[in-house]
Amino acid sequence: MSQQKRILIAVMITSFVGAFMGSSINVAVPAMAEDFNLNPDILTWAVTSFLIGSAAGLLPFGRLSDIKGRRRVYVAGLVCICVTTFICALMQHFLSFVFVRFLQGLSMAMIFGTSMALLVSCYDAKKRGQIIGMSVSFVYAGVSLGPFIGGFITDYLGWRMIFWFTGFVLLVNLVLMGKIKMDWYGARGQKFDFIGSFIYVVMIVLFLYGLSDWTRHEIVHYFPFIALILFFIFIWEQNKSTSPLVKLSLFKNTVFAMSNLAALIHYSATFAIGFVISLYLQLVRGMDAFTAGSFLLIQPCLMAIVSPKAGALSDKFSPRIIASCGMGIMMIGLFIFSFLHETTSLYFIGANLAFIGLGFGLFSSPNNNAIMGAVAAEFYGIASSIVAVMRLIGQAVSMAIVTLILSVYTADVAMAEYVDMILKAAKDIFLLFSVLCVFALIASLMRGQEKIK
Repeated sequence: MSQQKRILIAVMITSFVGAFMGSSINVAVPAMAEDFNLNPDILTWAVTSFLIGSAAGLLPFGRLSDIKGRRRVYVAGLVCICVTTFICALMQHFLSFVFVRFLQGLSMAMIFGTSMALLVSCYDAKKRGQIIGMSVSFVYAGVSLGPFIGGFITDYLGWRMIFWFTGFVLLVNLVLMGKIKMDWYGARGQKFDFIGSFIYVVMIVLFLYGLSDWTRHEIVHYFPFIALILFFIFIWEQNKSTSPLVKLSLFKNTVFAMSNLAALIHYSATFAIGFVISLYLQLVRGMDAFTAGSFLLIQPCLMAIVSPKAGALSDKFSPRIIASCGMGIMMIGLFIFSFLHETTSLYFIGANLAFIGLGFGLFSSPNNNAIMGAVAAEFYGIASSIVAVMRLIGQAVSMAIVTLILSVYTADVAMAEYVDMILKAAKDIFLLFSVLCVFALIASLMRGQEKIK
């Protein structure tokens, strides 16, 4: 087997596992809440802490991979994610579990920040969209099978087996990557920006934690504003640094800047769909975890089918048009979900999930192709990290929105009214998500004409 194929298989496995860990946890939330003796809305931290850790580590590890070697950082990430995943399976206290999930997110950042860079380094530019599409399809396969497999494991083996399962799969991937000796660099020999990295990590943690915990502690209200101040300090430090963490001139390219902005808003509006629908199906409609997980297969199955074809299509035609059509479809689908009620037809919900899945598949691969096609090969590592940063910050913001709205609706509510409040919160969440998609669509259309290589 060639090194190209080994890397492609390895990246597809980690793409699957990364998505699987997130989507499988969604359907396990009620069982985890019972195990930890907490309300389900508190369990958003099981997802949010992982996302905060991932977003905080992405840029530093992406830059480090360009300097020290993309394969080396990727393999180090595999080792760390295996260890933290097995530890998660053993945690008995929720706060400890949340902390290890944060460390797990930091570990996964080493993988998220290098996987796409490894792919585009190995393959010809003419196949870039197709290869990215294949990788993204495995992300969606993980999202698809996560609720199904996770629901089955939760109902019959317990939610902790989800972590044992993913840990052993990652061990197999570690063996596969261990046979690859070649490495790829983008800035070999350059200095690592420790000051910029520290400012970035603190900024991201304060911003995302502040949004997620806004209603619970008054002091947290100041965190996003402190993060904003740190953002301007970060920009100033990057401009004067001789070896910056992020080459800010990349954002002068309209295609690169607007495509990343569209991705950020897109994930802010779509990531928590599975989480909210899972709560709706289990708490409002009374489904068990396995049945709800099986139902949630619909959306990501469409993503997995459409994504490779959309990626290959974006090698020949403008990614801007394809991605923007996908965003418009998602905007309509999310608006439809804002009318959910206790007796909404499950066939209708399934059809709308498929509709959103179609839009998601049309958007993601062409948008990623546009981003990677807008930079020179020497910046693949940092561009890959920026793509992942946009995705994970968007995902964390999406969960923060859900956490905030759920906490507002369920604060001091009697258990008899709890389910009704969950439904009202879900409707407002989907309405806000559909509005966000409007801004994502505008950003997608404003990127300008890409150069098809």
